[in-house]
Amino acid sequence: MPRSPLETPVLKVLIEHQQVERRIGELAQEVAADYAGSSPLFIGLLNGAVQFMMALIDRLPEELLARLDYDFIGVSSYQGSESTGQIKLTKDLVVAAAGRDVLIVDGIVDRGRSLDFVLAKIKSQQPLSLRVCALLNKRVRREFPVPIDYCGFEIEDAFVVGYGMDCDHRYRALRHIAVIEHARGEPEQWPPRKS
Repeated sequence: MPRSPLETPVLKVLIEHQQVERRIGELAQEVAADYAGSSPLFIGLLNGAVQFMMALIDRLPEELLARLDYDFIGVSSYQGSESTGQIKLTKDLVVAAAGRDVLIVDGIVDRGRSLDFVLAKIKSQQPLSLRVCALLNKRVRREFPVPIDYCGFEIEDAFVVGYGMDCDHRYRALRHIAVIEHARGEPEQWPPRKS
């Protein structure tokens, strides 16, 4: 059933598809140089990193792809649209990180709570090295001091969707990154303010 116009937010393009693609290509070159001669394990955070991680892998040289493994890990701190403040594991790794050069790939680093949880979990497996690649970094909201070794874009405090990021499971498949705005043109803050 279609949503009413009152339920349909205004989406304002923040980063065009071509900009996203170009930046991922640049990140792939950096990653390829740093992992030359290595057999890395890429770990994507579900679900927001899937599109980004696969685009990143697609741009890596064939000789690295032959040595690369990837897996996904799922974590959640939300019930509906409210954060519980506690992280729960929703999907664990299948591929072991022990003794591997690990790259954690995230769509967006906001407060850093989920990434901090995942970093601790992976560190407990004693990887050879551990780095982080994020498409978007929202440093202004950071509560947990997590390292970001490769960053696509720094963004301000607005709720963004597209290229893997969603709002209540919507807009994840957009090829660009957009800000959700109210009809009056103000960016949506996250979490949404209650009246």
